[in-house]
Amino acid sequence: MKADSALPTVPIFGIRVSKVDMKATVSYLTDAVLRREPHQVITANPIMVMAALENPSYMEIMKSAELVVPDGTGVVWAAEYCREPVAERVAGFDLLHELLHQGESYHWRVYLLGSTPEVIRETASRLQTRYPGIVIAGYHDGFFGPDEDEQIVSAILEAKPDLLFVARGADSQEPWIAKYKSRLQIPVMMGVGGSFDVISGKSRRAPAAFQKLRAEWLYRLLKEPTRYKRMLALPKFAVKVMREKDKVTKEQ
Repeated sequence: MKADSALPTVPIFGIRVSKVDMKATVSYLTDAVLRREPHQVITANPIMVMAALENPSYMEIMKSAELVVPDGTGVVWAAEYCREPVAERVAGFDLLHELLHQGESYHWRVYLLGSTPEVIRETASRLQTRYPGIVIAGYHDGFFGPDEDEQIVSAILEAKPDLLFVARGADSQEPWIAKYKSRLQIPVMMGVGGSFDVISGKSRRAPAAFQKLRAEWLYRLLKEPTRYKRMLALPKFAVKVMREKDKVTKEQ
């Protein structure tokens, strides 16, 4: 599937979400790398959709992304509930690993940005060991302010990566990528949230049973009760989808 051919999508409150499965997503992004076509990839979940509905500038970022994949099970459910189902959930954590696996064949260069100095170092080390065919072209922790952006952008440009993974939280990683993507011109620029914490061993991903039940959100809430305020967006999203079923997938 070529990167210059549009993937089938379903609009969820105006945000066009890809309908294809993991295999087709990786194929599409592989072609994007080979063609050197810049793509901001957003791994959408209900919390992000609700944030976009409340914040026009965030909505614009979501709408302007070259690819939005259905990461959150709530997004998958909404598409199915509105009779516009997606092929499957495309989790950002899994997409990161699939891209790195694919990149071994091409010796893709990878830049990692985000988390703490300790976590990013361990993440870089573990990924290089697990995927020896890729090149970890550089990494930097996520503790920098706007006044250091130029320095970070310059370092990334010098590294010439094919893939850029940014782990700074959805409220900052997506806006940061959107702000600099036209300068960076990297084929795949993707926010990956807490993925580096899991890869480095600092935290655990939800067990398979929770994943199978589409309840990774519940596992995260049980592990981090302080997340409850953010999690309130989940029932709000579900109620909004049910109340506005006929409007959810309409163009906006």
